[in-house]
Amino acid sequence: MAETIAHTHLAVLGAGPAGYAAAFRAADLGLEVTLIDLDPNPGGTCLYRGCIPSKALLHVARAITEARELEHFGVTYAAPRIDVARLREATRGVVSQMTGGLGQLSKARKVTYLQGRGSFLDSTTLRVHKTDGNTLELHYKTCILATGSRPAIIPDLMPESPRVMTSTDALELPDIPARLLVIGGGYIGLELATVYATLGSRVTVVEMTPTLLPGADRDLVRPLAKRMEALCEAIHLSMKVASVEAKSDSVHVEIIDASGGRSEHDFDRMLVSVGRKPNTSGIGLDNTKVVVNAQGFVEADKSLRTADPSILAVGDVIGQPMLAHKGTREGIVAAEVAAGLRSAFDAQCIPAVVYTDPEIAWVGLTETEAAAKSIAIEVGRFPWAASGRATTVHRSDGLTKLLVDPATDRILGMGIVGVGAGELIAEGALAIEMGATAADLALTIHPHPTLSETLMEAGELVHGPSTHVYRPKKKA
Repeated sequence: MAETIAHTHLAVLGAGPAGYAAAFRAADLGLEVTLIDLDPNPGGTCLYRGCIPSKALLHVARAITEARELEHFGVTYAAPRIDVARLREATRGVVSQMTGGLGQLSKARKVTYLQGRGSFLDSTTLRVHKTDGNTLELHYKTCILATGSRPAIIPDLMPESPRVMTSTDALELPDIPARLLVIGGGYIGLELATVYATLGSRVTVVEMTPTLLPGADRDLVRPLAKRMEALCEAIHLSMKVASVEAKSDSVHVEIIDASGGRSEHDFDRMLVSVGRKPNTSGIGLDNTKVVVNAQGFVEADKSLRTADPSILAVGDVIGQPMLAHKGTREGIVAAEVAAGLRSAFDAQCIPAVVYTDPEIAWVGLTETEAAAKSIAIEVGRFPWAASGRATTVHRSDGLTKLLVDPATDRILGMGIVGVGAGELIAEGALAIEMGATAADLALTIHPHPTLSETLMEAGELVHGPSTHVYRPKKKA
């Protein structure tokens, strides 16, 4: 094993959406950049083991569902035949295409890419254990920490067995198990439950809280919960898995309900999806001045500076929400700060999307938050049952709502549940960033017939009736 010494202006540790965005922006600003990650190309968890492969599988699930829904219009298809190996390879092909493209962008920008694991020797030095077996001591002026996150593990519920999966394992699509248990009713668990149930698994979801998607507004969750109940074999709320025994041909679990009652079940596979943890341990941060809080997150200010003058931090490692698009923006800000520019992460809002069927999306203030903080709001709710476009695609189970400051009419938040909610929510994010009012949205002509009209009519409903929903006008 050979050890060499190298120098760079900016080192970026981690090549996920936050890290590669930082590296690319810094290179565009003229900095000498070295990007470090274990994967062969930039992309990180999002592209290799998260956002992208899951959306490819969800696209397949949605196409199967749409084919089934055409029966309403008198069009019937034969039951789909799933070639698991081909589906797996096609998904890997999507990942390879995107990460390969990022590799080319990295080379075009003359970013030095080191494939290996980096750890801090001190505030200005990284030791990189490269995948070729060699070691590099890298000295830098500034480092951007972007090591991301990993699935949270519950040791007592995760015996070593190929039948017990994390989200990373599940996305590899080892097979389509006849019986699948999903522990966790959050967005990752529900997205993967949607995929496997649509492909043919009998899926059981166990969630310890009284509702799916804890924290999301209940009116947005209800349409999804109804469809998930029809799609899955069982959804158990206010329950938890007490014990797990991995056998050669199954996973045996004991489930406890809210009253303490116990039941035993056998599954072919089990997916544990109970959140994610930041990758801040085992990388030598104790050799720097970086402060890590009790939850394992790095503390950073609005300029993404840590307590160590030489180190900035971005993405999942600095806290919630752990979303790729939030990390990307932070990476760009950190690169500008590293280049000596005045920059700060000052986003007014960060949209969130759950890519189930129907999708759920929200941005800005939620009704749950408004109630908890005693914030006065006016709410305009437009049911998709009144949407012509939703009716034409036989998906009138959606809802669009607008949360508005009653004193100024400014839009504080937006929530949507329905097909394509993730695409629609960007208009709400723009409205909040621009300081738009409900009247601005209501007076903006939206094309007909589209689902985007539901935003316009939600704006109208804040203060009175809309064209397709009658609501008595409020007294002045």
